[in-house]
Amino acid sequence: MPEQRKQVVIVGAGNAALCAAISAAENGADVTVLERAPRSARGGNSAFTGGCFRTVYEGAGDIARLVPDLGEEERERSDFGAYDAETFYLDLCRLSGYRADPALIELLVSESLPTLLWMQGQGVRFLPAFGRQSFKVDGRNVFWGGLTIETAGGGMGLVDALFRRAETMGITIRYDAKVERLLGDRHHVRGVMVNGEELAADAVILAAGGYHANTEARVKYLGTGWDLAKVRGSRYNTGNVIEAALAIGARAHGNWSGCHSVFFDAGAADFGDLAILNQQKNYFTLGIVVNMAGERFFDEGADFRNYTYSKMGAAILKQPGGTGWQIFDSRSLAILPDEYRTPRAARFEAPTLEALADKLDGIDKEGFLHTVAAFNAAVDDRQPFNPAIKDSRCTRGLAIDKSNWARAIAEPPFVAYQVTCGITLTYGGLAIDEQARVQNEEGSPIAGLFAAGELVGGLYYDRYPGGAGLTSGSVFGRIAGQQAAAA
Repeated sequence: MPEQRKQVVIVGAGNAALCAAISAAENGADVTVLERAPRSARGGNSAFTGGCFRTVYEGAGDIARLVPDLGEEERERSDFGAYDAETFYLDLCRLSGYRADPALIELLVSESLPTLLWMQGQGVRFLPAFGRQSFKVDGRNVFWGGLTIETAGGGMGLVDALFRRAETMGITIRYDAKVERLLGDRHHVRGVMVNGEELAADAVILAAGGYHANTEARVKYLGTGWDLAKVRGSRYNTGNVIEAALAIGARAHGNWSGCHSVFFDAGAADFGDLAILNQQKNYFTLGIVVNMAGERFFDEGADFRNYTYSKMGAAILKQPGGTGWQIFDSRSLAILPDEYRTPRAARFEAPTLEALADKLDGIDKEGFLHTVAAFNAAVDDRQPFNPAIKDSRCTRGLAIDKSNWARAIAEPPFVAYQVTCGITLTYGGLAIDEQARVQNEEGSPIAGLFAAGELVGGLYYDRYPGGAGLTSGSVFGRIAGQQAAAA
């Protein structure tokens, strides 16, 4: 008798889930993907991202491997730099306050480039992140912050490519398929209950995201005020799949009181809209940010935005009214990326700072003008401005100095973007091992149960290096698929 093919069920349909599905199928399994959203809203949080992937690379040679159609002219006028394994590992350690699971982040780092090359073989097209992760310096595109690669078409382009590959492999995709519980116990899982129907499986891979779209859970785990946050990503990531795993005895892991949250357009809807992406406002390093009192409340130049942006939502949520404004002059406007040109943005422009203040509803005008004047007077302009490096161009003598990229707000027109908190993902989730097997409370793997993506705990705590989320989803999704097919 021929050997029966393994039946593998994937819960979720974002980047991590689809990588798991493709991996399981190429390792001989019959795969069914259960997507809670309708087809029109498929792709989970991944569809809402800019599609950037953080990976180890030695220089232009590795970039050319990921981008085989990279032109010689583009290569010659670009300084890609390098990002080695030690730096990636230390970034993950440092931004987690040295709490990240060392075995998991070591695997994430070592498998980052091989996994991206594997994805390229599955039809995902990578490009250098020109414009978003590079600045023109002396006529060359200089990349900064260890983040160099993005997918063609951003997050939507990423998930569309993965869906195409899954469909050509004969993977079954069911939409409007909400998983209510897991079939099994803390020792073994044998399937799922979906839309009231029992679906048996030899292995189940959970990749349905965290609880960021669950208002009650945000307040319960993140604290007072988090019910006011706008949801940057998928409205279907409510944590119900994590709860289903905990209900059978899976172990909770990671930072349940922590999340990835960003400066988000104050005019955005309460939930992410796939028709209007790029509503985050992450290039605050090029200007200043003030609250309703007109005061700065953090060092905008502490580090590259890739290492600070993921805590800015929490910072603005603590300010009066949970809102504030990013302030730029014409010199900074000229180098802001596309996310500052989205339709219906809460954008205000004026020829003078006084006229700009009149347009900012609720701001203390006198306090705002005093803040800008004091900031301008404190800029030490002996260092040349260079946004591609930490240029040490700072202010001196302020209660909160700006450490890098300090330029006077002096050249009209002046523009303000009103921002609030946009939550992207939560850091608490399930414990897994290096084979992506979900662990029970006794510390043993639950047979037949695997996990990948944003519902995995132990990777992120205080902050998050930009691009690491998609990479970790792909790495552990691929591993989960391999292991599930062999289980």
